[in-house]
Amino acid sequence: MAQNIIQTGFETRPITMEPLWLVQFQAPSADVDRIFDEVLKIVSLRQGKTDCNGYLAPGGVEYYRPLEGTPTGAEDAVRHRPDVGEMRFFVPRDTDTLNQIIEAIYEVHSYYEPVITIQDVLRSTCKGLDDKANPHRWWNKDGDWKTSND
Repeated sequence: MAQNIIQTGFETRPITMEPLWLVQFQAPSADVDRIFDEVLKIVSLRQGKTDCNGYLAPGGVEYYRPLEGTPTGAEDAVRHRPDVGEMRFFVPRDTDTLNQIIEAIYEVHSYYEPVITIQDVLRSTCKGLDDKANPHRWWNKDGDWKTSND
């Protein structure tokens, strides 16, 4: 019987591929940090020896047209909202946690119908091999990206 690796994951010498859910939400870029902070109250978003892990895709343009029944009322023209970001993060496949995350996003989102998507994925986690001398690792390179954004 063939094994479904998306459900079970797999391992290589340096990496474990873990089955998780990828959660994504879109929001005006100015709102993303506030929403993400609420998610972090529910789950630590740990990956290896770090937590609070997420990725914000640069802002794009969102297209939509309000229909009858929306709080703003129906409109004829298609709206174009600039600077809408997409936040991505991984969570364990636990439906109770996922329900809490989705409800928290909805509660603090500026949209009455936020765009939230969930996907089954495999995410890499390092096994912690000793590679301190590897010249390709970030700590062995120069760059101002090493400093905190705070």
